[in-house]
Amino acid sequence: MQTQPTDSLRSKQPLVSFIIPVYNVPVDMVHECIASITALSLRPFEREIIVVDDGSDACQLNDITDYTDNLIYIRQKNKGVSTARNQGLRMAHGSFIQFIDGDDKLLQAPYEHVLDIVRYQKADMVTFDFTKNDTVDNKYEDGQPTTGTQFMRNNNIHGSVCGYIFKRNILGELQFTPGMAYGEDEEFTAQLLLRAENVVCTSAKAYYYRMRQASAINAQDMESRLKRLNDNKEVLYSLHNKADTMPTDERMALQRRVAQLTMDYIYNIIILTQDHKYLTQQLEELRTKGLFPLPDRNYTTKYNWFRRMTNSDFGLTILMRTLPLINKER
Repeated sequence: MQTQPTDSLRSKQPLVSFIIPVYNVPVDMVHECIASITALSLRPFEREIIVVDDGSDACQLNDITDYTDNLIYIRQKNKGVSTARNQGLRMAHGSFIQFIDGDDKLLQAPYEHVLDIVRYQKADMVTFDFTKNDTVDNKYEDGQPTTGTQFMRNNNIHGSVCGYIFKRNILGELQFTPGMAYGEDEEFTAQLLLRAENVVCTSAKAYYYRMRQASAINAQDMESRLKRLNDNKEVLYSLHNKADTMPTDERMALQRRVAQLTMDYIYNIIILTQDHKYLTQQLEELRTKGLFPLPDRNYTTKYNWFRRMTNSDFGLTILMRTLPLINKER
């Protein structure tokens, strides 16, 4: 099922295609998400809103009739967020792409600042910040333009694809891995950054991230937790293998990211399973892949501390006992 904008809205190429995957998202949140886009200074022909309904229990098209003249609505069988996003990419015509989850929204003033960077600094990718409250902070700091490779070699990046706006033409054949429910963003964004020649990072908190108990990331059953860990591990292996085939600068940038994701993976094993035997098994598997012990690199204080702790049985025992308690207090 699909609705299309009127011909008058297609008379010019949109500046931005906003891709919104939804699956059983409350309709009021979808309304709020779309409204946050239409409230921007973009004229109707400068924006393209693509809602991909990934097989929700009920079609929401009739519930968003206020916006049907301004969006493309696609309904498909449930295949997961990766496939939904890929479908949105295939439909997109905009010069730039912005992903938004259906239960989140853009914050107008800071996102207008992001759009100004796109318009006036000729960036082909802008990274911005998230917030868990919708109080707007109008004080922003922008970094100097750099390549995505250099940015990733010198900075920690956030994995969520929703924290970037990027030129559609840098994608090439890049897409999300179908069937991956967790970590698909990490695999995608690391490769996307390596393709960007002009990246600007701003501190603008332009994206409102809503914590929902019904979201996949908050699933508490052990089957979901193990699925999350296995998907994260597959991302590690995929990026690790790709790094081996890259030129020096790109390889070093991606290896830094892989090391950080490996640290996150070990941390999540401890938090999500609290199983010392399972941790030992996974560390041995990482060792066979050349991903453990963590490489001795001066990335961040947290990384250096964690690397030293994981290098001994005593350190791992301390982590097993303390990290779940620290996480519970948060």
